[in-house]
Amino acid sequence: MSIAMHTKILTKVPAALALSLGLALAGCGGMATNRGLESVHQPVVEKTNYVLDLTTGPGGLSLPEQRRLAGWFDAMNLRYGDKVFIDDPLASGATRAAVEAVAARFGMLLSEGTPVTQGYVNAGTARVVVVRAVASVPGCPDWGNNADTNFANATSHGYGCAVNGNLAAMVADPEHLIHGATGSGQTVVMSSNKAIDAYRERSATAGQAKAQSTGGN
Repeated sequence: MSIAMHTKILTKVPAALALSLGLALAGCGGMATNRGLESVHQPVVEKTNYVLDLTTGPGGLSLPEQRRLAGWFDAMNLRYGDKVFIDDPLASGATRAAVEAVAARFGMLLSEGTPVTQGYVNAGTARVVVVRAVASVPGCPDWGNNADTNFANATSHGYGCAVNGNLAAMVADPEHLIHGATGSGQTVVMSSNKAIDAYRERSATAGQAKAQSTGGN
């Protein structure tokens, strides 16, 4: 009720007074108001699905179709961070193995599951889907009206653009900005310490410990 009342009162302000108030507030419109150290410009991750339909047969993918898939991966500049899926209505093991073999040439593995794509995949056709994520920071750089007078003791409009922009540009897998990297639960500490343990635990036998002479001729 209070909000409606205030709105009604403002609508009754004379036009000249309303115009003067608008000009006064416009002078402070460019003043930064973020008083925290968390930037208002944060990376945004966008995903795009790229699809290629391949003709399949009883033995999976023919050599021409495998070459076409390899050429498509090459044109896509398939790289770390991309996710490769296969949508095969027949769930053919031979077709999946053929796609895996082509993806392995680019250092990629097939991901489990199938993303939703437009159109229907007919039997005898397998759809390969490449999901690519791109990170960017909208609104940066922000060279807004950073007034010298800063009554709110706030950060500038472009605060955080440099750090977050560089982070979005350099991260290998943009999805790590959303949920971070998930490990396999395995560690290499024990395997890396094998050489140290072997050196420490070996016995100093007569053949291993050689006498050193400190004398001259």
